Amino acid sequence: MATAEPGRMTATTAPGEVRIRRALLSVSDKRGVVDFARGLADMGVELVASGGTAAELERAGLKVRAVEDYTGFPEILDGRVKTLNPKIYAGLLAVRSKPEHVATLSEHEIEPIDLVCVNLYPFERVSSRRGVEEAEVIENIDIGGPTLIRAAAKNHAFAAVVVKPESYDAVIEEMRESDGRLSAQTREILAMEAFGYTARYDAAISRWFCEKEESFPALYVRAYEKVLDLAYGENPHQRAAYYVQAGARTDLLSMVSKLHGRELSFNNLLDLDSGRALLDEFELPAAVIVKHNNPCGVAVGATPVEAFDRAFATDPMSAFGGIYCFNRPVDAVLAERLSKVFVELLFAPGYDDDALEILTHKPNIRILRDQERRSVPFGEHDMKRVRGGMLIQDRDCESESREEMRVVTTARPTEEQWGDLLFAWRVCKHVRSNAIVMAKGLATLGIGAGQMSRVDSVRIAVEKAQSPLEGSVLASDAFFPFADGPEAAIAAGVKAIIQPGGSQRDQEVIDACEKAGVAMVFTGRRHFRH
Repeated sequence: MATAEPGRMTATTAPGEVRIRRALLSVSDKRGVVDFARGLADMGVELVASGGTAAELERAGLKVRAVEDYTGFPEILDGRVKTLNPKIYAGLLAVRSKPEHVATLSEHEIEPIDLVCVNLYPFERVSSRRGVEEAEVIENIDIGGPTLIRAAAKNHAFAAVVVKPESYDAVIEEMRESDGRLSAQTREILAMEAFGYTARYDAAISRWFCEKEESFPALYVRAYEKVLDLAYGENPHQRAAYYVQAGARTDLLSMVSKLHGRELSFNNLLDLDSGRALLDEFELPAAVIVKHNNPCGVAVGATPVEAFDRAFATDPMSAFGGIYCFNRPVDAVLAERLSKVFVELLFAPGYDDDALEILTHKPNIRILRDQERRSVPFGEHDMKRVRGGMLIQDRDCESESREEMRVVTTARPTEEQWGDLLFAWRVCKHVRSNAIVMAKGLATLGIGAGQMSRVDSVRIAVEKAQSPLEGSVLASDAFFPFADGPEAAIAAGVKAIIQPGGSQRDQEVIDACEKAGVAMVFTGRRHFRH
């Protein structure tokens, strides 16, 4: 490349390594930008910057050329128009290997721009603030920034684009090692990051508009960013990673720290998600044990130790290698109990020092501490991946109150049975359908999950029970299509049943309960979990 004046292009150049001679900087997030600009200036790069960025660099003692001096046109409309100028985009988009493009630049005295450093107005942060005015959200929709980023990224054969402060050091280091140049590979990687960055930004804006108008828009746009590589997928031969929806208020691992143990796996996180959702159903000290995405033991108690003992007693065999979740801190007494069983992952809001001393003797147990106090937003959707698409629905976050339910038998539940029925009903929501939960004393006794026939789920729950079922209650996530399910439960000792109702044979089912003197409650709403 030859120049008649500083930066004036007079000859074509082939794609390849690009020598950075001029950089345009316009950033909202100013972390590290002064050091980055100083690194560029030390290598002789001319700095062109817009309003606030120019002021920041000048305060640091750097020589800066204002955007309006480069374009010959002032910023207008309260800064809404500052970089939207043909000179800037010609300087960015010119294909420098084409003689006609080079001639156009020379004809119009346009100086090429070799590097753009841009990040965008904080739309996600502003739009998520409570009580924010709509006008303020609109003003934080960046126009010039995304256009600059996309132009430089499109023309990455001849220009570089930097959108993340985390990239500054690597860019400066490569330039220092290669006489101010950036390789084609680096520019392509930076372009990939740039298009991902603007896609996320546009997705956040689209989501904000859609949430104002309707919850299931014609185009469902979301962006996800990787936060963790996982040990493996559902099976060791499958690769896996954990992605978080950009802009989400909370996520499965937000404010969660790993204190000990092996890497997290795909199955760990699936089971943890199920365990946390079930744990959120209870305010009393509770223990939830999950295996293969189903609870195999749930209980509340006066203490976490009592809750654990009763939950574990439900099905000690299935609890082997499970995910253990608590809504109270783990003390030394509970840690001693846990140290005697095979725990794949332990999740709790805290751990006493003595408890950690006991638990960390096992090298592989994954110990997670939960410090997240924010609740899941009510309007958040539940999504399930299918071939080539996504099924999207409202989350099943509602729990029916006792006042909404209807006793349909002559026999009415006692107060103690009501407590067990409501407990079993909450647990049943989180068991794979067809779901049956038998409980007594606010602890599960037997759980039947995922069977194609509801009566088979009843039989499995009965067979799984380690304690006598006499006087227990049963919850079913959907109606009984025949009387055989309740009859099998009644024969095992169940004295009260809770189910949605709604079958054509409801009366047949009610009659079976009437004959045995068993109370039955209809909730009016089912809770399938597929």
